[in-house]
Amino acid sequence: MGVAAPLPVSDRFMEVLSRLSERSVEDYYNPYQTFQWPETLEENRFWMTPELLTVYGTEHYDRLGEETLQRLSKWESVNFYSLNVHGIRELLIEVVGRIHMPGFEVPSDFFHHFIGEENEHMWFFSEFCRRYGHKIYGSTAMRADAAWEPEVENFLVFTRILFFEELVDHYNSRMAKDDSLCHTIREVNRIHHQDESRHIAFGRELVSLLYQRMCEAVPAARVREVEAYLKRYVVYSVNSLYNPHVYKDAGIADPLGLRNALIADPARRAHERKAIRKPLAFFLKTGIFSDDTLPVL
Repeated sequence: MGVAAPLPVSDRFMEVLSRLSERSVEDYYNPYQTFQWPETLEENRFWMTPELLTVYGTEHYDRLGEETLQRLSKWESVNFYSLNVHGIRELLIEVVGRIHMPGFEVPSDFFHHFIGEENEHMWFFSEFCRRYGHKIYGSTAMRADAAWEPEVENFLVFTRILFFEELVDHYNSRMAKDDSLCHTIREVNRIHHQDESRHIAFGRELVSLLYQRMCEAVPAARVREVEAYLKRYVVYSVNSLYNPHVYKDAGIADPLGLRNALIADPARRAHERKAIRKPLAFFLKTGIFSDDTLPVL
C-alpha cells in the first residue's frame, strides 16, 4: 500500500463527517444485548422476501413449488449473511490498514465508528449463520488486474466497499419491512440498514474525493482501466448471490446447472439492475462510469 496525497477536503465533507459521527454516538446500541436469538426459526415459511430470491422472475420459480422455495429461501438467506461476513472482514482489513495513515488524516475519526460498527455487524451476521444454518458459506475474492498506483488502490478499496454496502442495503431495506418474515430476520436487516445508511452517506462523499484525487494523479487511460475493472467487480458481486451450494442444500437437482442457467437468463437482468440501481446511478453521476453497460462474465 503506497502513500497517497492528502484528500481534497471540502467544507461539505467536514460537515458530513461531523454529522455522521454524532449520529453514530446517538444511535449506538449493544448488539450482544439487542438481539434475542430464538432456539430455532420456523422452517415452513420464507426466510427471505420471495422477490429477492435468485430464481424469482424465471421459469424455475414457478416450477419449484412453495415448499422448495421456502427451503431455498433459508439457504439463500444464510448465503446472503455469509457474503456479508466475508465482505465485512475484507473491508475491515482495508480500513484498519489506512486509519491514521497519510492521506486519511481527516476521515480517521469516523473510521473508528465505522470499524466498531462493522465488526459488530460481522458478529451478528455470523451468529445468524451458525445458529440457524450451522455453517458460513465460503467466498472467493476477485483478483486485481495489476499493481495499482496508491491513488488508484485507495479509490478502488473504498469504491468496492461502497458498492458492497449499497447492494446489501437493497436487500436489508426490503426485508426489514417484510411482515411475512419472522421478527429475528426483520430485526437483523433493520438494524444493519440503520447503520449502513450512515456508512453509505460517508462512502459516497469519500469516494467522490478519492476519484478526484485519482483523476489528478494518473492518465485518463488508467482511469478507463479502473472503470472496466469496477464494472467487472459489479457483475462479479451480483453473481456471487448465485451459489450452487445453496441450491444443493435446498435439495435442487443439478445445482451448478441451475446457477449457470440463472446467470444466463435474460429474465434475471431487470431484478439485478433493480438491486444495483442506486450505486450505478451514483457511479454515472460522478463520472466513475461513462455508461451503464456491464460485461458478461
